[in-house]
Amino acid sequence: QVQLVESGGGLVQAGGSLRLSCAASGSIFSINRMGWYRQAPGKQRELVAAATSGGITNYADSVKGRFTISGDNVKNTVYLQMNSLKPEDTAVYYCNGDYLDYSGIYRSFSWGQGTQVTVSS
Repeated sequence: QVQLVESGGGLVQAGGSLRLSCAASGSIFSINRMGWYRQAPGKQRELVAAATSGGITNYADSVKGRFTISGDNVKNTVYLQMNSLKPEDTAVYYCNGDYLDYSGIYRSFSWGQGTQVTVSS
């Protein structure tokens, strides 16, 4: 069974840093694209950062210059380094994307449980 497990969230003061991890497991030949999303209470889920297997990245304007997405292809793990955190970054963070399975079919991951990030002022 293919799944994603996010970790690394927590409570941090404004200006602090956190590093989130997203570990993919199961019958995955390669990860094609992965993104980090967040959902704050009462708001829609939004894309924060994304990266392709070719190394192309893009970021939401609200996090540019503060967040960095990276990955470890051997471990099938994607990271989100978050610096200069602000109270408005408070949300549940999720990762998702698509992968190539061993049958040569591109599939999308199911959503994981997410990891809570709380930034205090």
